[in-house]
Amino acid sequence: MPKARRSNDWGFPRWRGYGSSREATNVRICDRHGCDEPGDCPAPKAPNSPDRWYFCQKHAAEYNKEWDYFEGLDKAEKEERARAERAESAGYAESAHYGWTGSGDGSRSAGEMRALELLELEADADFAAIKKAYRAKAKEVHPDVKPGDAEAAQEFQKLQVAYEVLRAAEERREWKG
Repeated sequence: MPKARRSNDWGFPRWRGYGSSREATNVRICDRHGCDEPGDCPAPKAPNSPDRWYFCQKHAAEYNKEWDYFEGLDKAEKEERARAERAESAGYAESAHYGWTGSGDGSRSAGEMRALELLELEADADFAAIKKAYRAKAKEVHPDVKPGDAEAAQEFQKLQVAYEVLRAAEERREWKG
């Protein structure tokens, strides 16, 4: 009886390259007629259907371009599904403040923090305090109060940008709320 040979795959180092296994791998081809690319992007065949097409990335993007997630649902069903989706993804949005951030409680972005610093406010300042501080500082350096003063005009522009950043953030919070 001939002696069995040991495989080259045992132990370390492997004597054969890691990508050169002997087994053939199954590759699904794109379901788009005439395409020979690997079809590794599943796409539903119909709304609420478990059946899937498998497209290459290019054809999946083309297929999904006009996709309407709420197609075929009445208004109440659309609202219910949208509410359920928000409830499922709320944990992700809620966990966002645990990321690496600057000072504050994590609910404000770095741009907002810089804007608050320019207005000389704390990180937890509410929008009424922001508006009050902006108006007070803007009155001091407004171009009508100090005509021809380039430094005051530049300071006024900085205050305007800071206020716009904080106002947009406040609108986003109200929209999410």
